[in-house]
Amino acid sequence: PLSAFVVLSPRSFSKQAQQNQTRPHRTNTTMHRGTSYLLMDREDSDAGDNDINTHHVSRRSPQPLLRGIGCLIFVSVVLFLLSPAPNTHPGGAGGGLLREVPGSVSHGHDDDPRERTRRLPVRVQSLLAQSQIVGKHLEEVKEGKKTVEEIIHSGASLAHRDDGIANNGGIGSSGHIGAGAISRNHKSAPMTLKEVLEFLQSFLKKMNSSNIKNKRANFHGIWAAYHELVVKYLYPWDQEYLRRMPPRREDGSVFLSVASYRDEFCPGTLNEAFSKARNPENLFVGLVQQNCEEKCRSGVLEGGKVEDVGADPDCYTLFCSSNEGKKYCNNDQIRLLKMKETESLGPYMARYFASKMWMGEQWYMQIDSHMTFAQDWDALSIEMLNNAPSDKPVISHYPPPHTADLVEKSKVAAPRLCGPVFATSELEAQIIRLEGSYNYDSVKLSIPRFAPFVAAGYLVAHSDILREVPFDPFLPYIFMGEETILSARLWTSGYDIFSPTISLLGHHYVRNHKPKFWETVHRTFTNGVHNPLQMLVLNRVKYQLGYPESAKDMVKPKTLFTAVEQYSMGNVRELDDYLKIVGLNMTTKEVTYTAWCETGMPPPGLEKYDHLYS
Repeated sequence: PLSAFVVLSPRSFSKQAQQNQTRPHRTNTTMHRGTSYLLMDREDSDAGDNDINTHHVSRRSPQPLLRGIGCLIFVSVVLFLLSPAPNTHPGGAGGGLLREVPGSVSHGHDDDPRERTRRLPVRVQSLLAQSQIVGKHLEEVKEGKKTVEEIIHSGASLAHRDDGIANNGGIGSSGHIGAGAISRNHKSAPMTLKEVLEFLQSFLKKMNSSNIKNKRANFHGIWAAYHELVVKYLYPWDQEYLRRMPPRREDGSVFLSVASYRDEFCPGTLNEAFSKARNPENLFVGLVQQNCEEKCRSGVLEGGKVEDVGADPDCYTLFCSSNEGKKYCNNDQIRLLKMKETESLGPYMARYFASKMWMGEQWYMQIDSHMTFAQDWDALSIEMLNNAPSDKPVISHYPPPHTADLVEKSKVAAPRLCGPVFATSELEAQIIRLEGSYNYDSVKLSIPRFAPFVAAGYLVAHSDILREVPFDPFLPYIFMGEETILSARLWTSGYDIFSPTISLLGHHYVRNHKPKFWETVHRTFTNGVHNPLQMLVLNRVKYQLGYPESAKDMVKPKTLFTAVEQYSMGNVRELDDYLKIVGLNMTTKEVTYTAWCETGMPPPGLEKYDHLYS
């Protein structure tokens, strides 16, 4: 029975190492066949005994024999206590803890993983609760191929059958000790907005307590604390959410994801979004509001000064109390997740939280909280999607500045996002930077042109994007890299990226002296910690994009790769093909000019659409 699993106990490893270091080295001891190990200390201490005398004593004394018999009895008792019941089901990642006896009969209550846990020996239950069970994957853990967290959570809690019924067996099944404190009831009904918000608020409360506890932690400690929370709570819940996502409606509805960080322009953004929409009754907003409410500090002012300031404007309250906004809020068209400033995890994670407030709307749109809008922006965005020569189109670019006249801009072709560069600053870890959108086209077409990258501040797509390319909960504290990894994941999942035919939104790009989220990170923890923390987390992005220096065997800690395959490339097209098309060499850090984006023609492999742009 013991051969079926291994118990990984860091404490026992350290204790054994300590014993090895303190055990005296015996250089003058000569061992002969039959010499009793139990008499070695006596032999060393008695200089008058020779080998023959020692051998003679060991043969005549009954004490070693009795001790040997005692050891055998002890081992037998331990094996008996650890032996499972005959009808125990196999479980756990990759083969399970306990081996099923052939021909055993399964009873109804055996399907409950908590019942199986209660039938395990107390010692095993204790280790399992501490996430110390690694089963037959011990060697993979030692080699860094897998983490303990992946093994615990990679079983049935991650996968579900095609018919939507969760596999309830094994370590990592919801409700099983070690699978996280948030237990699932294996529901199949779509998750409600109330369920989503209650869980997210509970998670943020736990994270806030963790941040206070780890106030003086270095960047490795901050990552470790966040990773522990996500593995215990957010990741198991996220897998549950993905299994219970609501069905996509076909009613023309639009879900607008808005991530706001201490932004005074947010109320105006919501106001324009509704007032200039052709169909405001079909617009539903998921607002993540990250505000300071007391003891607030400004952004960095002239001369590097930072001053005390009042509480941030409450975007939700201001909009919902306005004449324009009241009716939409009363109609539950604004869904709010409030976060403290100190809970901010960066724009990517804010978009992650916003995406969970999607409740089946037909279209998904993602913007920043400081935007201006053209008239009928919603209908025109959907029209562009329908005109794109693809079954799975995504429309995206960097919008023009907020000062642009969008009426005049609608008369000319919209700018397109083409040119990537490898960042050269040591603080940016050679991540891909997108240099901005440019007006490459002299002729405005009704058919969107292909593009290599998406921009996070303006993106429109079929809402199945949230199901097929879900946001990764293991990417906190990053400001760079989100657009490149999202572009690659979309393309390999079968999505085609296009630039809009006309500019429908404007963007406040320059926000001098306004608070930035990394300044909050410094105040929450210690000054200067954000840059090394971001570079650490970016290894997860770079690994997925094929940077050789971020391969699994090159990076520590291995927790950076927990569940990475759950949120990585799709299986429709190959990453290598995408990198060639967009001209990126991750090994040499070179960018090849591809010309197709700048000239407005389809990329290699899609030449069948050339006639649409000639």
